[in-house]
Amino acid sequence: MSVGESMPYKSKDKQRVFNKEFMPHIDAMYNFAYRLTLDEDDAKDLVQETYLKAFRFINSFEEGTNAKAWLFRILKNSFINNYRKVSKQPNKVDYQEVESYYNSESVDEKITTDLRVETVQHMIGDEITNALNSLDIDFRTVIILCDLEGFTYEEMAKILDIPIGTVRSRLHRARNLLKEKLVNYATSMGYKDKRK
Repeated sequence: MSVGESMPYKSKDKQRVFNKEFMPHIDAMYNFAYRLTLDEDDAKDLVQETYLKAFRFINSFEEGTNAKAWLFRILKNSFINNYRKVSKQPNKVDYQEVESYYNSESVDEKITTDLRVETVQHMIGDEITNALNSLDIDFRTVIILCDLEGFTYEEMAKILDIPIGTVRSRLHRARNLLKEKLVNYATSMGYKDKRK
């Protein structure tokens, strides 16, 4: 075994390390996954996939190092891989399911929805969350990692696999984009625009 190479964990040690180092971060992992996917089920699936990978590759984790950053990197990479896979697939429709729905006796006469109403219903809510969720994924991710999760620039660079300079510039740009999106909301809440 070479210097710096970690010893493989025994089965009992794997479970201990997993419970001690990884499980305390499960809520933060879910929050990050939800912010990336914007869907509860997808977020749960992403967290589950992350923890399965973490357990599978636990021998590459050095106990006592930053487990949260290690998990965030796995989650981010899994999200990107899943996103690429899904974006290359065409949308699938189960025509048999649609046909059986329309032919069923329980179908409501008013089955089409007014998209304007549905869209407005989804816009009502937390302005800050909506503004954050509307950012491009790269900008949303740096805001989440830095401002919500408290990672340092160095940790973010490792998680995102980009240089620290890129982290700083991306974070600066993300914060400015978020500020632009929230200026009207802040004004409506009584804050004055200092740019004027």
